[in-house]
Amino acid sequence: MAELLKIRSEAEEFLKEYFLRNSQAEENRQKENQAATRIQSWFRACKVRAYLSHLHKKAIIIQKIWRGFTARARFRQMVKAAYFIMKMNFYEEMAVRIQRRWRGFFVRRYIHNFYARKSYLEGLSRKNELVRRELDEFEELQKRERDCLEMIKEQTAKVYQAHRLHHLLSTKQCPGVFNSPFRPFPHETELLLRQVKYQAPTRLAPRGRACLLGVPDSTAPSFPGSLRSPQIKTTRICCSSRPVLPPIASKKQQCRKSPFLSFVLTPTTPLSFPGVITI
Repeated sequence: MAELLKIRSEAEEFLKEYFLRNSQAEENRQKENQAATRIQSWFRACKVRAYLSHLHKKAIIIQKIWRGFTARARFRQMVKAAYFIMKMNFYEEMAVRIQRRWRGFFVRRYIHNFYARKSYLEGLSRKNELVRRELDEFEELQKRERDCLEMIKEQTAKVYQAHRLHHLLSTKQCPGVFNSPFRPFPHETELLLRQVKYQAPTRLAPRGRACLLGVPDSTAPSFPGSLRSPQIKTTRICCSSRPVLPPIASKKQQCRKSPFLSFVLTPTTPLSFPGVITI
């Protein structure tokens, strides 16, 4: 009987404890459920993240392999194109060389004769040298002719001046301007005055181009008794609007004769004096 009571008391305690624990479990069920849910979500997230990381790594490997394959294929195409272009350039250069050699041979053989052209150029060079030499000789001849003409003009001007200044010729009694006693020898103009003869004017001075240029004409007469230069007189004659007449002589003009005159100047008598070309 005592044992039965003991068992009943234990059963009651057990029921009370069971009820207490059930009530506590009911109270903590929501929290535990939330904790379990959180643990499950975290675990599942870890699994998903690991799986996604695995997939990402495998995708990177696949992309790497594919990109390497495509890049190698593209590079092989570029190498083939570059090799083809290099080969075509080489062939083109070789073709240009062959064409150049062939065209040069063809032109030298059938169109232009190199040796004939060389001989032609040599002959042309020789002819050029001859022509240059002849031109130089012709230029030298022309220069000598110009010098001769200038000398003749100078001598003509001197003779004209001597005709104009013939009244200044010296005599035995009166020495002239160009034959000063203080000189060791007579002046050149004095020697020229001794060789020419005074000519009386026969007509007016021509009003031509020579007069305008101040160069004395060979046919122009000279008037005695004038100490002015012929250039001034001819300029006045050419520039004047009225014709200038020679002075009227009331008496016969007297010409002083000099015993030093060796001959009489005529139109046909050539002049000869030292250092002067014969006119």
